[in-house]
Amino acid sequence: MEQKYYHMTIAGCERDLPLCPLNESMMIGAFVIFGDPELTTACAEELLKRAPAYDYLITAEAKGIPLVHEMARLAGNQKYVLARKTPKLYMTGVTEVEVRSITTDRLQKLYLDTADAEMMRGKRILIVDDVVSLGDSLHALEELVKAAGGNICGKMTILAEGKASERDDLIYLEKLPLFDKDGNVL
Repeated sequence: MEQKYYHMTIAGCERDLPLCPLNESMMIGAFVIFGDPELTTACAEELLKRAPAYDYLITAEAKGIPLVHEMARLAGNQKYVLARKTPKLYMTGVTEVEVRSITTDRLQKLYLDTADAEMMRGKRILIVDDVVSLGDSLHALEELVKAAGGNICGKMTILAEGKASERDDLIYLEKLPLFDKDGNVL
């Protein structure tokens, strides 16, 4: 089968997103900023222009890492928080939540280091992700922030996929449609 693409402009950068089957009747546009510093920087700049006041950024491992890193760098090399997919030996303790992502075929967990949780307590936390679809990963990050005692001041993403673009609690740069099995916009 020939690879199909969806062409879009994101933060002034034109990209062709490969369409990937999600199931027998639906495809999604694969958006990956890994290895694309031009796009990552452009998106970080645009999101920062729209960001509410915050104390710390948080994202989930892994695709949100380059985005939140660049946002923190552009904002003056601020510290940011990373929710990990597995606990690490250097973590001083962990808080965990379960998450099922649209792009992952199994249940996952996200872990927050106790030291990061203590830093977040009582602070304004801006949740950042690369793409929001069903919102499960976003919800898991919300749960981690709440468990840490942080105050969620906003939720941001580069792309709002499908019905996520209808959310009134999400700041995003572009809408990403869903596609039928033949690659047509639903």
